[in-house]
Amino acid sequence: MKTSNILTLGLFCIIAFSCKNSTSENNTETTETNMEQNNESKAIEKTPTLSSQLEERKENFEKKADDTTKKIYQEGLDAVAESGILESAKNVGDKAPNFTLKNALGEDIRLEAYLNRGPVVLTWYRGGWCPYCNLTLQHLQQELPKFKEAGAQLLALTPELPDQSISTKEKHQLEFEVLSDIGNKVAKDYGVVFKLTDEVANIYNQKFDLNGHNGDESNELPLAATYVINTDGTIAYAFLDSDYRNRAEPSEITAFLKSMNE
Repeated sequence: MKTSNILTLGLFCIIAFSCKNSTSENNTETTETNMEQNNESKAIEKTPTLSSQLEERKENFEKKADDTTKKIYQEGLDAVAESGILESAKNVGDKAPNFTLKNALGEDIRLEAYLNRGPVVLTWYRGGWCPYCNLTLQHLQQELPKFKEAGAQLLALTPELPDQSISTKEKHQLEFEVLSDIGNKVAKDYGVVFKLTDEVANIYNQKFDLNGHNGDESNELPLAATYVINTDGTIAYAFLDSDYRNRAEPSEITAFLKSMNE
């Protein structure tokens, strides 16, 4: 009887110890999982959206710029809004004009060839001198893998000369094509070109030589427009805004691309 009791007691202890270890391991695994989820949530929370960074830049400008400059820039924005460009620009349902432009390496890039591989995200940026454009390009680069996962390619157009576009591509380590649209020829086909007011043009040329960057004296720039063009050449998504400080949110472009595959 004593031997039997000792064996029973020993077996009970082993089972209890095993249960305790199992519970401890489960608790540890649960804690680690919760920590990972919390870290992921914090990482998402810490990643600023493009719109939030653009808004922060606007606020800094309002704080630092003098009243005269603010007035000139606002009049420039008003002129674009009142020009009717948003109504005349290519929009959803329109056929996207085909084009062939040189990339940073001097190679011909044809829109039609890209559409044979899938949808194309087509976006314009004003130039490497524009801080709002640089922020946008950085966010587009971050979102690029998701565009590709959705089967899309990204093309960025600028009126800047090739030497300037090469500098921008290298500076931001962009892995998508940056194309020089000299004279805004393609931008005009899409109806997204406007002429700066004389006052804004004077500031731009004094500050960073806009005419030198673009190789002409037209003082014309494209809207910061973004399109998603379907494989049949039809515009499926359009972001058009008279205020160059507002841009299409890259994550929203990804969401739209995914919806096209549903």
